[in-house]
Amino acid sequence: MTRRPIGIILNGVTGRMGYRQHLVRSLLAIREQGGVPLDDGTTVWPEPVLVGRSETRLREIAERHGLADWTTDLSAALARDDVKIYFDAQVTQQREKAIRQAIDAGKHIYTEKPLAETSSGALELARAASAAGLRTGVVQDKLFLPGLRKLKRLIDGGFFGRILSVRGEFGYWVFEGDWQPAQRPSWNYRAEDGGGIVVDMFPHWQYVLEELFGEVKAVTTVIATHIPRRVDESGNSYPATADDAAYGIFELAGGIVAQLNSSWCVRVNRDELVEFQVDGTEGSAVAGLRGCKIQHRAVTPKPVWNPDLPVTENFRSQWTEVPDNEEFDNGFKVQWEAFLRHVVAGEPFRWDFLAGARGVQMAELGLVSAREGRRVEVPELDR
Repeated sequence: MTRRPIGIILNGVTGRMGYRQHLVRSLLAIREQGGVPLDDGTTVWPEPVLVGRSETRLREIAERHGLADWTTDLSAALARDDVKIYFDAQVTQQREKAIRQAIDAGKHIYTEKPLAETSSGALELARAASAAGLRTGVVQDKLFLPGLRKLKRLIDGGFFGRILSVRGEFGYWVFEGDWQPAQRPSWNYRAEDGGGIVVDMFPHWQYVLEELFGEVKAVTTVIATHIPRRVDESGNSYPATADDAAYGIFELAGGIVAQLNSSWCVRVNRDELVEFQVDGTEGSAVAGLRGCKIQHRAVTPKPVWNPDLPVTENFRSQWTEVPDNEEFDNGFKVQWEAFLRHVVAGEPFRWDFLAGARGVQMAELGLVSAREGRRVEVPELDR
C-alpha cells in the first residue's frame, strides 16, 4: 500500500482544543490506524507541523509525541512546499489574519469555528479562497457525534412523522476561578477578547438545526452575564464583559420551533452535557452526545395532571435506548478524515467556508436580537 504524506500546519496546537481534539485524538490517531485509505489503494499520511507562540510548550508537545517539526514562525511554515493544509485553532481574534496568510500562500484550509469575527469577514475569506481554487472546511463536530447520528438515522427513517419542535439544553457550571480553578480560559468571559457563549455556541446550533431539521428562518434571543466578576489564570479578578448564558428561540423551515438554552452557569441534572428533545406526531426522542432514547406514539403513556397526588409513574423508564448498530469514532477525527479525502481525492465536503459564514451570521443575529429585544429574520447570505 502506497503512503501519501501531506504536511499540515496546526496553528494553536498549544491550546486545549488544538492539542487534545485535533492533534492527539484526530491526526495522531489517524497515524496510529495507518492513515486514511483512498479508493485507489493509497493512504493519506498526515505530517503535522506544530505552530504556536510558545517555543517551550511546542517543544514539550513535540517531544511528548515523538514529533520533530515545530516552529513559532507561521510565515516560514506557510512558505514550505511540502505543506498543503493550514489548520487554525487559535482564539477567534487571531484567526482571520492567519487564514488570509494561508490563502495568499495557496494552502487548503481547515479551521475551528467561528471562521471570523463577522459574517462579512467570513464571506470575504470564502470568496478569496474560492477565487484561489482552494479547498476549505470548518469544524462542525457535533454532526459526527453518536447521539446526533442516531437522531439523524431516526429522522431519515421517518420515525417522528411531522416534526413539531426541538428543545435543547447545553451547559454546565464553570467555576468562577476563586475557590476552584475555572474549566475554561478567562478570555471566554471578555467580549473585548472575542468571548461570549453566543459567539461560541450559536454557530454550532446553526449547523445542527440546518443539517437535521431545516433552515433557520428567524431567531429571538435573550442573553445574560450572570457572573459579573471572575478570576483569571494568574489569580487576578476581572470584570466579565461577555454573555455567559443565552436563551434562544429558532424558527425553522416547515414550522418547526427550536428552543435552545446555552449556559456556563447551570448545574447539570441530565444524562449528558447537551441534550436535544425532538417531538413529532409519531414519536419523540432525546439525544445527547452519545446516547439517544425514543418513545413511539403507540407506547406513549397517558399522564393526567393532579398536583394533589404523588407521581406514580417513572417517566424516564418509559423510553427505549436506540442501539448503536455501528462503530462510532471520534467526531473530530471523522471530519478530519473526510477533509483529507476532500483535499487529496476530491471527495465531496459540504462543510466549507460558506457553511462557516452561516454560523457566524447566526451568532451576529442572535446578538442583534438580544440587544434590540426583537425577533430577527435570517436573510440569505450574499455569496
